[in-house]
Amino acid sequence: MTGIHRDTVMRLMVEVGDGCERIMREKMRNLPCERIQVDEIWSYVRKKQARLKPGESVRAGDFRTFVAIDPDTKLIPSYRVGKRTRENAVAFMQDLSERLTVRIQLSSDSLRTYEDAVERAFGADVDYGQIVKFYDHEPIGPGRYAPPRVTGAERTIIAGAPDYRHISTSLVERQNLTMRMQMRRFTRLTNGFSKKVENLKAAVALHFAHYNFVRLHKSLRITPAMAAGISDRLWTLQELVEETSR
Repeated sequence: MTGIHRDTVMRLMVEVGDGCERIMREKMRNLPCERIQVDEIWSYVRKKQARLKPGESVRAGDFRTFVAIDPDTKLIPSYRVGKRTRENAVAFMQDLSERLTVRIQLSSDSLRTYEDAVERAFGADVDYGQIVKFYDHEPIGPGRYAPPRVTGAERTIIAGAPDYRHISTSLVERQNLTMRMQMRRFTRLTNGFSKKVENLKAAVALHFAHYNFVRLHKSLRITPAMAAGISDRLWTLQELVEETSR
């Protein structure tokens, strides 16, 4: 379509993605967020984990993108792409804690590594709760791809004194849908998966930089960066790309 080789396009995307990661790292500082929801979304590089052969590179197989979102401003202050390990969970929480200026209420699912990661990153300076949702059995037959219905939820206070009503992961789970809709490599049952981990990381960085600074949020009518007070204007896509080269 463009007359340009695919590899050239991918090298440009990785370069822009690296610049977007730098922008996120520099701009997401001293944030006044009061509530944060965290979750992780599955994807894979080159082949699924079950198909990896012994001795194959750790840079292939299943990957998780850890995501944090502020329910009030819809800002994505922190994310991390990596394996679903304790080390990555700890690094993700530490990065999140370093970007905030106030004590927050944190919500997550019941992933076991989160408790240790939150304690290491925040210590006692956090109000932390977990929520576990219960679903109907997966439907069988023509409707088997329909999303299961939530039948109940169990909330648990892990640390501090979180507001029980705000122990929720609904918005960060909705952000997972946004990622699947806007990044082909997260779409299930396709051949659009990432072939290199660098490409996955670049696509995620570009997505979140565009989401925070360029894309108008429908309910806010401004960008999340503007709602959080870290930007006073709407960026254009051209400005974002130009900023990545500075």
